[in-house]
Amino acid sequence: MKSGAAKKLFLFDFDGVLVDSLDVYHRAVAWCLEKIGTPIIKTQEEYVALFEENFYEAMAKKGVDLDAFSEALIEYASNVDYYQDVKPFSSVMPVLEELCGDNVLAIISSNSSQGIRKILARFQYNGCFQDILGSEFHLSKKIKIDHAVATYRISRDNTYYVGDTSGDVREGKAAGVRTIAVTWGWHSPAALAAAQPDFLIDNPEELKKIPGLFNLHLDGQSTSPRQILPDK
Repeated sequence: MKSGAAKKLFLFDFDGVLVDSLDVYHRAVAWCLEKIGTPIIKTQEEYVALFEENFYEAMAKKGVDLDAFSEALIEYASNVDYYQDVKPFSSVMPVLEELCGDNVLAIISSNSSQGIRKILARFQYNGCFQDILGSEFHLSKKIKIDHAVATYRISRDNTYYVGDTSGDVREGKAAGVRTIAVTWGWHSPAALAAAQPDFLIDNPEELKKIPGLFNLHLDGQSTSPRQILPDK
């Protein structure tokens, strides 16, 4: 980090940003919805579409009892060790290690913090993140972002929410922080661009080229993040 530069707060979504878990959670959510009698998704595309806004709000709008869903998910987790099928995005780790030296990193997720901690421990991500705000804390990512900003006393201009769905982008923008959308996750580049993130990146190394974040020498092979400008 540049001498005298302000500390940054990086808030990372978990699934689709740090780990590859789409197939795992599609199966889990479909089972739970079937279990409670509201099978609103049949395909993976229908599942991913729930993340065009806040996941829990989208399910509630379709008539899902969120308390019953949470109970079903606990039952599913007690019978299926689905965490074993989650895989890390290995190219993210070196960037996290550089980021966490001078900045504050935390996770903001729709997933449970307990489940996230188990996965982090397996992949030795433990030391990178100062906090994990999962579904137990609140279902709204905006509220969790607001809490992180207040807790770490870092300005919203110096706070970045890194997500992989258009819903992530919308909640980050609603919280007034900078948004970085990644294209290796659950939503397509076109869907992400339509949500108007501040930056759209295709690989973790591009985080280093977002203006003001790093004072690093990069190899000539790195590509630049796309800055998304608002429609006129």
